[in-house]
Amino acid sequence: MKLGSNRFATWAVALVIGAAATGCLAAAAAGAAGAVYATTRGVESLVASPIDQVAARSATVMREMGIVQDAASSESAGAKRELKGKKGDLDVTIQMEQQDSATTKVEVYARKNLAEWDKDFARQVLERIVKKG
Repeated sequence: MKLGSNRFATWAVALVIGAAATGCLAAAAAGAAGAVYATTRGVESLVASPIDQVAARSATVMREMGIVQDAASSESAGAKRELKGKKGDLDVTIQMEQQDSATTKVEVYARKNLAEWDKDFARQVLERIVKKG
């Protein structure tokens, strides 16, 4: 009889650990929305808003920061969008990709020349987009 209760205890412990791990992953994913991460050329974040709202906020932030928008594009029925503009010697690009109905991945690049990127300025742009939500 003791062997059976050890199996039950093992399964119960495995179930508790599995449930706790799942809860931690869900919490980590929820916490990731809005966090800004550096990439090789700029910064990115998951924004907890639909792509239409993020695109409108991005255009507003560009105007507020003095970035003169000179191009906009949309693909995949609006699920992927891009805004481009200039501020001084910087070429600024904001790329948005719908992840689901309530989440949008946003990447911002601020290029000085072919080999130099201004990640600090890109971070400022993205943080303002995230905060507008």
